[in-house]
Amino acid sequence: MLNIPSQSFPAPSSQQRVSPSAQSGRNKVSLKPGHSLMDWIRFAKSGKDLTGLRGRLIEVTQDELQKHNKRDDCWTCIRGMVYNVTPYMDYHPGGEEELMKAAGIDGTDLFDQVHRWVNHESMLKECLVGRMTTKTATASKAITLPSSSTGLTPPAAGPPLPNKDSQPRYDWFQTDATVHLAVYAKRKIPSSGCVTVDLKAGILRLEVLLGKLSYMIHLDLARKVEENVSVHTAFSVGKIQVTINKQTRGKWTSLGQPLEFHNTFLCKKKRGPFYRDCRLVSKMEVTHNTHVFRLQLPGGTVMHMAAGKHVYLKAIIEGTEIVRPYTPVDQNLVSASSPSAHESDLYLMIKVYPDGVFTPYLNSLQMGKNISVSGPEGTFSLRPLRDVTHLYLLAGGTGFTPMVRLINLALREVDTIRTTKLLFFNKQEKDILWRCQLDDLAAFNERFQVEYILSEPSASWTGRKGRVDEILLNDLLVRPEGSKCYVCVCGPSAFTEQTLGLLKQLCFSEEECHAFKG
Repeated sequence: MLNIPSQSFPAPSSQQRVSPSAQSGRNKVSLKPGHSLMDWIRFAKSGKDLTGLRGRLIEVTQDELQKHNKRDDCWTCIRGMVYNVTPYMDYHPGGEEELMKAAGIDGTDLFDQVHRWVNHESMLKECLVGRMTTKTATASKAITLPSSSTGLTPPAAGPPLPNKDSQPRYDWFQTDATVHLAVYAKRKIPSSGCVTVDLKAGILRLEVLLGKLSYMIHLDLARKVEENVSVHTAFSVGKIQVTINKQTRGKWTSLGQPLEFHNTFLCKKKRGPFYRDCRLVSKMEVTHNTHVFRLQLPGGTVMHMAAGKHVYLKAIIEGTEIVRPYTPVDQNLVSASSPSAHESDLYLMIKVYPDGVFTPYLNSLQMGKNISVSGPEGTFSLRPLRDVTHLYLLAGGTGFTPMVRLINLALREVDTIRTTKLLFFNKQEKDILWRCQLDDLAAFNERFQVEYILSEPSASWTGRKGRVDEILLNDLLVRPEGSKCYVCVCGPSAFTEQTLGLLKQLCFSEEECHAFKG
């Protein structure tokens, strides 16, 4: 099995979706005409009885749920609520087979594996049958760490932690004008950072991502503060210091009151995405159908966006909550300045699909308007890049977006990587994203190379032609003696599936590959 993240992206035609495994990735199916997401939204609002119960809500027993396990009579339970998903069968992007896996049973775990971040209550509200009579969804148990000497009432004790000394802790100190919160991660921190801080209306939420784990501070602060924060990180010793300005000078007797999941350490996937409103401040054309949208974070938010991570954008469209994943890019490729992981703005390179649901909405958003944006998500790790000498990036279309920060990271921060080569697959020349910047980077940095491959080139095109195949990869993915190679892949589903198979044929191991699978 290749090293592929476990979380999936459901966006139609998205090139940033992730599959749980190389063998059994969640494949999208071709839907019948008139069965798009927008068609489902309109159908659900048509007033038709989608439950078969004429508007009644009932209590459903386990035995009753199990009876509804057929294609034409399919109920499932998500977080204790039962839905008749029969009408949704033909609208489901994953197809009938995926939905039938949860037919007549509690589908919460299956749903969370693929759609953890989707608001199913909004999407399926017209299909609600009722509530299960017994508890079917088990709440995630957070690990509660011992409280520091902060003046807070210690939280309720959680299950004991193995290797307690390796767990993060926090402390605080103050001056008359400021409050300083220090988190000790007890391990080195990547230079791109791992912290997201949100401060709004006196509520402080601080999340530190440490591999697959998440450490959180969540407080209702003792007194009023200014809604701006600064974050300083000592990467080599793993210390993070957050500074907050008091509205009124003076000494605090405590830091504040703990809120849910305060001072907890648990798997990141157990935490739901947290959203804040970001302002659209600019939109720059990249190609005929792709733009870079610049989103400004609120004044009380600091977000460290590491390479390989994505965010979710959320909007209410025709009364239904729609969520889509996008990978932030750096502002550009050729700047001599440091990467933008700590900037107050996010840059999202997004292809607009005229017949889509979300991208036309985003493209029509007026400057100065807000859209909800999550914190960093995704399982990509920089750890495998240690000691790599040759980094190969295979991108199809907007599958280029995760590669932007990987290119900058490799050239600026990972000295062991002697060669970073981008193989960029597109249909036509007009589809190549940031071509001038890529050409300039290749011309001025001997450690970077780019190859363009077009499937529908013009007669004047002199570069490589065709699609991904074994001959092409064998020619371009050179493995010098004594080298250590790593390959990242992102693109449409068929492109990624074929590329992964070809890499396996070329004897690239699972430890040498990472796929953002579409």
